[in-house]
Amino acid sequence: MKRTILLNPGPVNISERVRQALLREDICHREDDFARLMASIRSRLLRAFAPNDFTSVLISGSGTAALEAAISSSLDRGQRLLVVVNGVYGERIARIASLHGIDVKAVRAEWTARPDLPRIEQILEEDRSIQALAMVHHETTTGLINPVREVGALAKRHRKHFLVDSISGLGGEPLDLDAAGIDLCVGTANKCVQGVPGVAFVLVRDTTMEQLSTVQPRSLYLSLWENRHAQETGEPLFTPAIPAFYGLDEALAELIEEGVEARTQRYARASALIRQGCGALGLSFLLPPEYRSHTITSMNLPPGFTYRTLHDQLKARGFVIYAGQGHLAPTIFRVANMGDVTLDEYQEFIQALTDVLNTH
Repeated sequence: MKRTILLNPGPVNISERVRQALLREDICHREDDFARLMASIRSRLLRAFAPNDFTSVLISGSGTAALEAAISSSLDRGQRLLVVVNGVYGERIARIASLHGIDVKAVRAEWTARPDLPRIEQILEEDRSIQALAMVHHETTTGLINPVREVGALAKRHRKHFLVDSISGLGGEPLDLDAAGIDLCVGTANKCVQGVPGVAFVLVRDTTMEQLSTVQPRSLYLSLWENRHAQETGEPLFTPAIPAFYGLDEALAELIEEGVEARTQRYARASALIRQGCGALGLSFLLPPEYRSHTITSMNLPPGFTYRTLHDQLKARGFVIYAGQGHLAPTIFRVANMGDVTLDEYQEFIQALTDVLNTH
């Protein structure tokens, strides 16, 4: 039976190896078996993504749960967060912070534009109440890659903590945490890491983690400090999503075997194939080439098509695309190329899209 190809930015198609990992034996999360599994995941995360002076913290939940843990655990009462916003997920950072009583100052740009670096620096120079700076690495709203390294340099120059949402970036885009001056980096299992939904993580600089010990907790479940302390002792705070942990451990083993750089290059080849094929069909792209990620292509809807019509006709042929968000929802669609999908299968998608456009 031919599988459905998920061209949405998570959850993604997984390998048979990861799928089989989900079927491993039932274990209790208070036993040594689970402590070893948790230690393996935390170690592999650091091996894949972080230098030696980082630690990893696991959160049972979606990427947003880990993001909320990172934000709510990083600033004390009365401290202010500067948030770079140029899409839905930048807005999400600002909203999470506000809900936790953190004072937010946002520097906004159009959803199809990169942030204004001189403006960010001006705010950091003028507003001494800002303690931390947060932004999205890969803005999934449009598939735009933000200038994390350049913003990180500003954060370092002004001695601010730098928090990065790389939920849809890690494993798909180059990201050197040290070079970018990142203090907290949020990721998830079920996007470019090619695991399954249910577990996410935060990579935290060791010196930053020590500083978090003084922040008054806002959440019982999402305290980074408390979760890290419990995981260091071999016991999670609460019942974890054990099958998702099995899947993440195996997905990380696959990623390390493939190599993070090789993974990003594979995604780059896939996105190039998609863009070449869609361009040949006369479709127009939302972003200029220099802004585009390796894993999401946003395109204007072809004339005569609503998103629902295009989606349903492609799904009937075995391919699931993704809608636009916010004010872009009526006019664009997105094609993601994350997950365990072959170039031949992406070529089949181009043929299916060709058939849909020709028969409309």
